[in-house]
Amino acid sequence: MDDFACPRCRTTKFQNPSLKMMVNVCGHGLCESCVDLLFLKGSGACPDCKIPLRRNNFRVQLFEDALVEKEVDIRKRVLRDFNKKEEDFNSLAEYNDYLEEIESIIYNLTNNIDIVNTNKRIEQYKKENREQIQKSKGRLGRDEYEIEELLELEKQMNEVRKQQIIIEEAEAKRKKIREKEALIDELMFSNTNAKNIIETYAQQVKESKEEEARKPPKITKFSSGIQFGRQSQTTFLPVPNDEGALYHYSPLVFETVGPVPPSEEDLTVKGFIKHVRSETEQERAGGFKSNIACMRALQEAMMGLYYCKAVF
Repeated sequence: MDDFACPRCRTTKFQNPSLKMMVNVCGHGLCESCVDLLFLKGSGACPDCKIPLRRNNFRVQLFEDALVEKEVDIRKRVLRDFNKKEEDFNSLAEYNDYLEEIESIIYNLTNNIDIVNTNKRIEQYKKENREQIQKSKGRLGRDEYEIEELLELEKQMNEVRKQQIIIEEAEAKRKKIREKEALIDELMFSNTNAKNIIETYAQQVKESKEEEARKPPKITKFSSGIQFGRQSQTTFLPVPNDEGALYHYSPLVFETVGPVPPSEEDLTVKGFIKHVRSETEQERAGGFKSNIACMRALQEAMMGLYYCKAVF
């Protein structure tokens, strides 16, 4: 958003590094200074579309395109009522139709297409599904409450771990200080050779480090790589580590009763590839090649000519 300018005062981020763009439900952005000036009394009209707006409904613009901000706001508002889940439908096709209806409503409201009839569709849906909407809102509320509980539990566990680390570090420092003080006392008051005392101390430090290295590291995640504390341990269990034999892939062998389908070498030799355009650089980068399209077309064309039996 560095080169983006306020549509009213034309101030850019280059001219004012602290420029903050704001957006409202209409989707037209304004800088914070223009919002404070135009909506000094709390309400006013948008300079672009003249829609009445309120100052407290302005929020910081996160995306460079204000239309995206408008769509995000509309999507949140629509999904508060269109909150059915897949398990609420008898089939996947009905659920997909429901999702398609939601997207068409959001698209119409975002692009100002047939606003009146679209709002009527929303009101009709809310009227016909009032109980279902309230039920789904309650379910979403419980889910959000459980997520908040998990986050709070994780926060508490992190605090406990931090305190444990602080205590361990303090104990390690005190141990080093005690060992140094004991070494100094032994050098001052012992009749033993100082060189032997220092060698013994160095040997003890070396053994202590080796013992620390042999200790198994603290496990902070499951074998699947998921960190502890990211979910309820009563709901999710670590993935078992199966030490069995590795999976060996065996390609399918097809026995055909009919004409032999052409191979990849036949595509060029017999001229099949001449009827398919060459792939572009972008398509090649995505893994697409013209021989793939040619082979698929030939397989689909010959599908009804022979009976195919898969052999495992």
